[in-house]
Amino acid sequence: MVYILVLFGSFFGICAILGARVAFKNRNIRKFVRGISKRSDTAKERGMTMRETRIEKPTKNPRVSAIEMQKVRTLLREAEKTTARKKHDETEKLLIQALTLSPQSIEVRAQLSKLYVHMERNAKAEALYRELLMDADDVSFHANLGLACYKQGKFELACVSYQEALNREPKSPERAAALGRCCMAAKRFTEAADLLEKASERLSRDTQILHMIGECYEQLGDLRSAEDAYMRIHRIQPYDEAVKQKLSALAGV
Repeated sequence: MVYILVLFGSFFGICAILGARVAFKNRNIRKFVRGISKRSDTAKERGMTMRETRIEKPTKNPRVSAIEMQKVRTLLREAEKTTARKKHDETEKLLIQALTLSPQSIEVRAQLSKLYVHMERNAKAEALYRELLMDADDVSFHANLGLACYKQGKFELACVSYQEALNREPKSPERAAALGRCCMAAKRFTEAADLLEKASERLSRDTQILHMIGECYEQLGDLRSAEDAYMRIHRIQPYDEAVKQKLSALAGV
C-alpha cells in the first residue's frame, strides 16, 4: 500500500513540475509577443509604416536563356548561308525568328536592317537603323541609315547621317566620298566638291570620284577645274571616249 501511495505521489509530483514548466514557458511567450506588439504600436505612433518586402524571383532560368542564345546563334548562321545564296526571303524569316527569341539583340537587328537595304525596303531599314542608334553608336549604322535615306530621295536627311559617319571616321576617304555624293544629290555642289577632292587625295585612281568632281565644277561654272578633273581621268583611262568628248567640249567653250 505504501508503495502505491509513493508511486502515485511521484506521478502527481512529476505532473505538477511539468505543468509548472509549461505554464512558465507560455508566460514567457505571451510576454515576448506583448513586447513585440507594444513596440509595433509605439512605432506606428511615431509615424513608421510597415511595408511588405517582396522577393523578386528571376523571370527566366539562366539555362533557358543560354539555350535560347544558342538557338539565336544557329539562326544567324543559317541566315548567313541563305544570304550567300541570295535567298533574301528565307533570310528575313530566319532573322525574324531570331528577333522573336532575342528582341533586344543588336546583332540580329543590324543584320535585318542591312538585309532590308539589300531588298530595297528602305523605309523599314531606316526605321530599324534609327532604333539601333538609340542603343549603339556604331559608324556603320550611321552610314547605312544615310544609304537608306539616300535611296528614298531623302537627301538632306542622308547628308546628316553620312556626316555623322564621317565625324566618327574623319580620315576615311570612303566616308568623305559618300557624303560628297549625297551633297551633290542635295545640290550642295561647293560642299560636294570639297569633300570629293578630299577623298580623291587618298583614292587618286578612282575615276568615279573624279567624274563627280568634274560634274560639281561644271555645276558651279568653274570650267577650268572641271577640265582638270577630266584630264586626270584621261591620264588613267586614255581611251575613254566620253571623257575625250568632255575635254573637247570644255576646250571649245
